[in-house]
Amino acid sequence: MSEEGVPPSGPKGPAAEQAGGAQAAEAERPAQEPWAARRDLDDHAPSSMGLHFRGTNHGVTARQVIGDIITGGKTENHYNFGGLGGTQVSGEIPAETLERLADDFVPEGTPFARLLEKLREERVIVLAGDPFTGRRTAALMLLHHLGATPVCALDRDVRPSELSLRLTAGDGATGYVLCDLDISREHPLREAHVLALRGRMRELDGYLVVTAGRSPYVEDTVELSAWHPPAALTVLAALVPKKTGAEHARRLLALPAVAEFLTHERQIREVVRYVAVLAEADEDRIKQYSLDTLVAQVQEWFEEAETPVQLREKAFLIALAAFDRGPYALTAELSDILYSALRSTGDETYQKPIPVFGTHIGKRLQNSRAYSYEDEETTEWGPVTQVKAAFHDERVAPVVLREVWTGHPAARPALIKWLNALSVDGRPFVRTRAAATVAVLAYTDLPSTMALIIEPWAGARESRRQLTAVSALTLAHRIGAPNIPRIVDAWSVSGQDPKRCWVGVRALGLIGPERPAETLSALQAQARHLYDKGLNQSRTGAGDQQVSEELPQSVALLLLSPASDAALDALVPALKGHPSARALALEGFLTACERWDERACPPLLRVAARSHSSSAAIARLLRGALNDRTANERAEEAVRGWVRTADEDPGTARVLADLLSSVAVGTRDAARLDHLLDTVRGLDGRPRPAVADRMRAALARPLAHT
Repeated sequence: MSEEGVPPSGPKGPAAEQAGGAQAAEAERPAQEPWAARRDLDDHAPSSMGLHFRGTNHGVTARQVIGDIITGGKTENHYNFGGLGGTQVSGEIPAETLERLADDFVPEGTPFARLLEKLREERVIVLAGDPFTGRRTAALMLLHHLGATPVCALDRDVRPSELSLRLTAGDGATGYVLCDLDISREHPLREAHVLALRGRMRELDGYLVVTAGRSPYVEDTVELSAWHPPAALTVLAALVPKKTGAEHARRLLALPAVAEFLTHERQIREVVRYVAVLAEADEDRIKQYSLDTLVAQVQEWFEEAETPVQLREKAFLIALAAFDRGPYALTAELSDILYSALRSTGDETYQKPIPVFGTHIGKRLQNSRAYSYEDEETTEWGPVTQVKAAFHDERVAPVVLREVWTGHPAARPALIKWLNALSVDGRPFVRTRAAATVAVLAYTDLPSTMALIIEPWAGARESRRQLTAVSALTLAHRIGAPNIPRIVDAWSVSGQDPKRCWVGVRALGLIGPERPAETLSALQAQARHLYDKGLNQSRTGAGDQQVSEELPQSVALLLLSPASDAALDALVPALKGHPSARALALEGFLTACERWDERACPPLLRVAARSHSSSAAIARLLRGALNDRTANERAEEAVRGWVRTADEDPGTARVLADLLSSVAVGTRDAARLDHLLDTVRGLDGRPRPAVADRMRAALARPLAHT
């Protein structure tokens, strides 16, 4: 949600940062209200990282993923699965290789039998399927089962139109395989090419299997033979007993780690390698293998040689890591902005245009091991249905961010430039995901992330950038980044940098529920600093004024959090403390009193209903506010609002009646409340709340017996 539900004005997206005068306008924008900031974290923090923010720390998923993978808390075993699209060398394939592949080939659950008959009849088939589905192995096994040996591998760089001319009788082969034929706009695959190949195979009494990915440059009349691999469980069930024996295999396949491995989308190469790991029966390696394959995949993505197309897809991977389960169109839009920044790394004058049309959404998501789906997205205009994109394995996102930040430092300037733009984007979803991205970077490398991103954001003129710094610190703490409370505490009591101090105070309100007493102590220390400073200065600076206004907001956030009981216990003694502590306690309490949400009973009254100790503490604070000449008007107005709500909600009426009876401990307090209830009027010409008279009568009864 945007600030208090008001649709943001001005240009949308990161381009707004570069528009003339945009930064000056942003600097004048009032800071987002803290309740809206917390709502944005609830609505937009990535659920896949366990970052939902309600109450105390529930970032278990994030801690496990980031702790175990990113920081390498366990020993990692890295597996080389082979590069993407590696070149095939032409020549005869050794018979031993075919026999070894045949031993481990699993045809169950595949179209192998049908394809075998088709190859026998037509002599040439084009085997089309997704990458890493075992197309090459399937092609070799088709020829092996037909007895078409020896098998000769053909050079994939040949043009489709020239392929039939390359096949000669002198090589002694009867089986031919061409893996990953290069099909392009310049060299499409046509029906005439396939017919020529079939004629040539009949002349040679041979068989040919061509494997290819899905391509728009295959003529419609070319009949492709679709290939899909066996299920991962089928492969394990078929191969593990061969390695270990049936009884031991049953025990291994029943392990929880195997079940966890099978819950994620798997490539056939990963499954086959897992068979060997299971056969070793090392439980640590068996447990760790799922994470190791994930890390290996991410490293493989970013170790490829860079071409413009591949760089664009790497930018998309990074953007998808930041916006996992977000709208696809938004992710693609922002990934191209990152792509532009990456292209200009080392050459700021690089200004070649970005292609308007690129990889098809289906192929792009397939290469990213992701998928699309429709779901509702929360916006400032209400929920809307959008096409979203997500990794098949939700653990991929933080690993991608770690790999880019720590494994490829040359990408840092472009990534920082991109995040800077996202931090002032007009969309709350974008800003929150930018903060979550920085939180992961902070967990990975706190010193660099603080120096290069969070500290500059905290000292920025733009309020949105400061707010994104708050969110980044908050989310970093939620996922277990080190020393965040120490940083926030130090900033919140800073007397030298009001901007950084404001960020610290706001962050205290958001991370405070885990340590309410320490948080209140830090807030009171800053209140005392401003109080003493005010005694020696005739004029309060704008920065100090912002900090002063933020302090009670953070207190209110604590009072309405799941840690409200502890916060109330720590706040009540301040009524008898230093004037600055008393003023902060009353201001924070009244700010909480004035808070309303979509539920019938006001938030602070719901806190009072939770326990007797909370109700007693709220009664003491309310009594103190009613008897304080600087706070009594706000306190009385808050009670009037509660009375009007109680007139329409019996539950609120019961809680408020109990609370007021606890406030009226003396004749003066009772008289004040009696007068307040007697003067409550309905809003907008509505009748006087009837519940006010019932509450007056209830308060009068105890006094009649004193």
